[in-house]
Amino acid sequence: MPTGRADPGIHPRREALSVLVVESETRAADSLVQGLRRQGYQADSVATGAKALQAYRSADLVVLDLDLPDIDGLEVCRSIRAMSDTPVIALTARNSELDRVLGLQAGADDYMVKPYGFRELVARMEAVMRRVRPQQILEQVITHGPLRIDAGTREVLLDGQPVEMTRKEFDLLHLLACQPETVISRKQVMTQVWDDSWSRPGRTIDTHVSSLRNKLGSSTWIITVRGVGFRLGHP
Repeated sequence: MPTGRADPGIHPRREALSVLVVESETRAADSLVQGLRRQGYQADSVATGAKALQAYRSADLVVLDLDLPDIDGLEVCRSIRAMSDTPVIALTARNSELDRVLGLQAGADDYMVKPYGFRELVARMEAVMRRVRPQQILEQVITHGPLRIDAGTREVLLDGQPVEMTRKEFDLLHLLACQPETVISRKQVMTQVWDDSWSRPGRTIDTHVSSLRNKLGSSTWIITVRGVGFRLGHP
């Protein structure tokens, strides 16, 4: 079972992930489901292999304990893999090299030995989902009023004039422009621009937002939604 409580600095990916926890030990299952839900995931659990084979289709990812009371977890993993591409992270107390090899050969996308850390599990979930579900290719050219952002050439034009930006400034502006009607949280910015889902957002984001506003010539280009994050505005 996971060691320690869920860390408040862990944050899920941009879209809430639906996770099926397959764990026969009620206490461990409840602890993991609650931890995942606190981090914004949609999480439910089942206690048997048979129920897992009925429920996995509605999940984006399966966290599978290989030590189940009815069906061997390896068989459950093989069955899921034979019928779908749903990613599976195997959990087990079996820690020999052979056990790990068998788990991966059965179709698991990753393998963790109990006791494991909650932070590491979440990191592995994120890594697995990045591999199996690449982020949707964003629009190459985005036009927003007089603002034109070209992701291919990484150029920004304002009223037809180029605006010089650092790599992070461009990435931040592009992220906001891709979802102009959406408030992007500080946590999302840290994860998607700085590739850092662990650190607490600090002055780094504010510094880059301030620089972008100066370069675009108006503070109204980036709207601060207090206590939440930022969204793209208008001049």
